[in-house]
This record gives sequence, C-alpha cells and structure tokens, in this order.
Amino acid sequence: MGRMVIIKKSFTNPKSIYAILLLSVFTFLFLGAEYLYVNMISLTAGEEKTVLTQNYALGISAVGFLLYPLFHRLLKRRVQIVGLFILALAAAVCNFLVQKHVSYSSTLLSGMALFLFLGILGSAAHYLFFKLAKDRTHLARMVGISYALGIFLQFLNNNLVDLETAEALILSLFALVALALLLKAERLCRQENAEAEELQSPAIEDDGKGTRKKIAAGGFLALLVILMACIFSTLDNAVTMHHAAGTDIGQWPRLLLAVSGLSAGFLFDIRKRKFMAMMMYCVMLMSVICVVVLKLGGPFLIGLIVFYLSAGFFVVFFTTSFLDFARHMPTPALWAGMGRAMNNVSAALLTNASVALLVSDSNGMASIILALVLFVAVSVVIYLYTAWMPVSSGTPKDIPTDLDPQEAFRLLSELFILTPKETEVFDKLVNSEESIQEIADGLYLSRRTCQRHIAAIYEKAGVKSRMGLYQLYIEKQRRL
Repeated sequence: MGRMVIIKKSFTNPKSIYAILLLSVFTFLFLGAEYLYVNMISLTAGEEKTVLTQNYALGISAVGFLLYPLFHRLLKRRVQIVGLFILALAAAVCNFLVQKHVSYSSTLLSGMALFLFLGILGSAAHYLFFKLAKDRTHLARMVGISYALGIFLQFLNNNLVDLETAEALILSLFALVALALLLKAERLCRQENAEAEELQSPAIEDDGKGTRKKIAAGGFLALLVILMACIFSTLDNAVTMHHAAGTDIGQWPRLLLAVSGLSAGFLFDIRKRKFMAMMMYCVMLMSVICVVVLKLGGPFLIGLIVFYLSAGFFVVFFTTSFLDFARHMPTPALWAGMGRAMNNVSAALLTNASVALLVSDSNGMASIILALVLFVAVSVVIYLYTAWMPVSSGTPKDIPTDLDPQEAFRLLSELFILTPKETEVFDKLVNSEESIQEIADGLYLSRRTCQRHIAAIYEKAGVKSRMGLYQLYIEKQRRL
C-alpha cells in the first residue's frame, strides 16, 4: 500500500503531469510532422528517394537538438522565451508549406526548416522534462507514459483526420500547445531557487578525473545508441519503402508502439533500472533475429510487428538513459535530449548505405552479416558503458576496506555524488541528533533549502528516511 501511495504522489504531482504532457505533445508533433512530410514527398519521389529525404530531415533535427544548449547557455531568459515563440510559429507555418507541396524542392526545404525548428523545441522539451521530473525512481515510467500518449494521439489523428489540410492545421495547433507547455514548464522551474539548480547538476563540483570518466561513459552511451539505431533504422527504412511504394500498412501497428513504450517504462524501472540495459540487449537480439528472418524470406508482417514492438523499447531506453545520465553532468541541457539526437544522427548518416543494402542485397547475406557484426559491437559497447557509467541504477558499489572512518565518509559522499553542501548536511544527519531546523541554522541555510538537500541525499542514497540513511551508513562502516 505504501508503494502505491508513493507512485500515486509521483504521478499526481503538478510538475510530473506537466513533464509528461510536454514530452507527449512533442512526440506527437515530431512523429506527426514526419508522417505528413513522408506522405507529401512520396507524391513526387520514389520509395528510395523518400527514405533518403526522411532521414536527412531527421539529421537536421539532430542539429537543432545540439543548438538549443548553446541558446540556453548564451541567451538571456527573455530572449529564450521570444526565440521559442518564434520557433513555434515558424514550425506551424512550415507544416502548411509541407502540406501545400508546391514542388519537390519547396517541400524539401520547408521540411528541413521544420525539423530544425522541431529539434530545438524538442531539446528544450527534454531539458525541461529533466528539470520537472524530480522522482528519478519512476523516470522510465514517466518517459514510457509520455511516449505512449504521444503515439496514441498520432493514432487518433491518422484515423480521424482524412484531409491533409486539416492534418497540417492540427499539427500547427499542437506546435502552439507545445509552446504553451514549454512556457509553463519554464515558469515552474523558475520557482526553484539556485540551490535546487545545484542539486540537478552535482557534477559541477566533481574533480577532473571523475568528470573525464563520466564524459567517457557518455561517449559509450552515445555510441551504444548509434549502433542500436543502425538495426532499427534499417527496419524503419524497410517499412517506409513499403509505405512509399503504396503498401497499405495501416494504423494498427502504431498501437503496438504505444503498448511497447508503456511496457518498457514499467519494466525498465524495476529495481531502479538495474536491469534496463540487459532488457534492451534482449530486445536488440530479437531485432537482429528479425532482420535475419526477413532476409531469409520471412513474411514482411513479422518484421513489421517486431519493429513496432522493439522500437518502443528503444525510444524509452535512449530517452531515459540520457535523462538519467544528465543529472551527473555539469551541462544537463546538452545531455537531456542527446538520446533523440544520436538516434536521428545515426539515421541520417547511415541512410544511403541502408537503402543501398535493402535494394541491392537480393540474397540477404550482406544484411545478415552486417546485423551480426552490429550485434557483436553492441555487446562490447554495452559492457564498456556498464563498467564506466558514473552511478549504477541499482545499489552503489561497496567502498574499499581498510579505511579510517573519515575516509569512508568521504568515499560514501562520492559514491552518492553529493555536492559539498549536501556532504555537510549528510554529516549532520548521520553523526548528530540535531533536528532539521538545528541543522539548517548551523549551516546557515533556510529550513526549506535544508529539506531540499535532505530529499536529494535520500534519493541518491536510495533510502526514504533519516533512520534508513543512518542504517546504511553504519552498514558501510562495519565493512571496514
């Protein structure tokens, strides 16, 4: 019963609700724009050219994801708000230009601009989601719900709206809805003071060696997403080519996307995401087997079902992984949306090779060999990432033995990634009987700020009370 109360509080918190709505609206807006863009391009282009232009659009959106952190860092808040307003309006206009489809060139250019704007808006959405999603215990669950809701909105839109003009109008309206949610989320985040911002970026206080290790872990995670995206992009390109060639795929497979994304969120959060990488590894294996089966003459329907079931897991995996990783880095605005950026970069860079392989590989051996090589590469990189990631999703590693109590206390503080001020509060919590008000007065903090530090310490240590924190501290000390 207690666990259900905690979950209910997490998902009824206004900030959690806005975070879920923000990411779901962006998901619908991005996927809906991509669907409309592909439909318009396919009117005057063959299936191969359609796939290429689709992935070029994804590539330009990745540029937008990487531009937003610069805007966030260099521009003042009011300028950022004006910029987001202009981008949302520009995205709405570009949707209509894509729908008009005056010519192939005009549709291509307006589509490139549209996805650049959506990339910037998407990066902002991921960063604000990161700031609003305080409950890291249910992070994957929140991402899964957001993704499933966005997919369901797209399913309704594709089934209930027949006119392309109406579809462009709805997408334009949702661009404005996304803007409203971004501004509301930004206002909610501003309610947090400077101390709360410190809690979200504890790695600023880290030493050079620790920071380098975290950057290396981020590099391995980015490489892992890129390698996995190779398989999923190939399956996606095969589906897109069938769609562009006139094959009626239907809309029901999108419900599989929603179900798989929702399932992934709940499964990944088991034991604080301790088994998330292993689960994703199994899904990756299933996708590789699917490629082999398709190339050996298996029915396309099997590939379609496997693609939609596994794609939901993949999206929730890379989104959650980078949102979780961002809290360890000094520039969370860069890392929060990096998962989507790396996925789109991979799609853009590999699109020519993927399409050429799908068209020319008649016997399927080249595709099978490539899939197996990618699987081996993923196996190696996922091992390296697991070894280098800054903090495990499960229980922190044991501290070394043969250390004096002060050194053990220091190592525990590092394992929990505590900021200097959190370390001082942590010391008071486990080595004194002072009340919260007494701790706050002794450290010259307000009671509210002190409570935020305590909440952050509990979250990082994986406990729910001061007694639980003290018991964990004593347990570690006994191992000396």
